[in-house]
Amino acid sequence: MRALILSDIHGSAIAARQALTFFEKFHCDKIFLLGDTLYHGPRNPLPAGHGPMGVVEALTPYKDKIIAARGNCDADVDLMMLDFPIENEYALVEDTIVNAAGEQRVVRMFLSHGHIFMPECFPANALSQLEPGDANDRPIDAYLYGHTHIFQLQKNFKGVLMVNPGSTSLPKGGNPPTFGFYDNGKFSIHHLETGEELASASLV
Repeated sequence: MRALILSDIHGSAIAARQALTFFEKFHCDKIFLLGDTLYHGPRNPLPAGHGPMGVVEALTPYKDKIIAARGNCDADVDLMMLDFPIENEYALVEDTIVNAAGEQRVVRMFLSHGHIFMPECFPANALSQLEPGDANDRPIDAYLYGHTHIFQLQKNFKGVLMVNPGSTSLPKGGNPPTFGFYDNGKFSIHHLETGEELASASLV
């Protein structure tokens, strides 16, 4: 599986369209959308190219390829505008990857916005609490989140790889606008304007 990872678009049609060009360039199968898609938020300035309906129009052709989680700025009216489900606080994605020796294993990615499930202390056995009954043998390998507008790729003290793609439209911490990419167990962060890889980490 190859996936484009986007978060915190905050209604910037320009940023959404620019990020989506990498869906084809990177030969992606899916889009992981980590919340705060249409509304810029009361604490944020209007991003360049602000136009929520333009974001809707840009995402709609990919509606069958999007796996999304709801952000703290995603209101009910926003959910009505999008033609794919975004109301859930988290989503689970499983992928079968192959290592250099040709061995296969299943990796599990937990997708959420980051304002409810704190990434710093997110445990690998979180599913046993969120989905009791049949989840005890499904440890989480990576937690994909946004919210901070600062890209990050590192393991937390629970051993879960934290993957934050940063923001496409309102980056913080002196960072450029960024997006994430997933390919066979490898995560990478890329500059929105050039596609240059800025960081990477692998589960393989």
